[in-house]
Amino acid sequence: MVSGPALPYHERPLDETRLHTEDLPPTPQRDRNIPARAWFEAPEELLRLGRDIGDPEVDYKRRIGRWLLWRAGPASRADARYMAVAADDVTCRHTFRLLPDGTGDGVGPSGRRHSRFRTWKEDLRDHNWGG
Repeated sequence: MVSGPALPYHERPLDETRLHTEDLPPTPQRDRNIPARAWFEAPEELLRLGRDIGDPEVDYKRRIGRWLLWRAGPASRADARYMAVAADDVTCRHTFRLLPDGTGDGVGPSGRRHSRFRTWKEDLRDHNWGG
């Protein structure tokens, strides 16, 4: 791990090291980006996550309980798409579309629709069971 301030996301080098689910780090990576194509278990839907917004690069962000959080597009107040994939069942997925004006749209594991990214992430945090 690199000491010092975190690199801006667009300056972080891609780490193409192939990883299995259990090898994905639990905390945000501030020194590198892990692309979805490096994840052995990546579902095809994840690999295509950003194509409709013109950003085919999908990077790993962090774990939220059982959920693996990935993003296509730039961070914050941007046209971006997030996907949470259950680490124990990659067929269980939820997406959130973040728009440049800060609004968004996505359904969380509770089945509730969210217009704020924060409440969508809280839904992930609060719904960590399998099945």
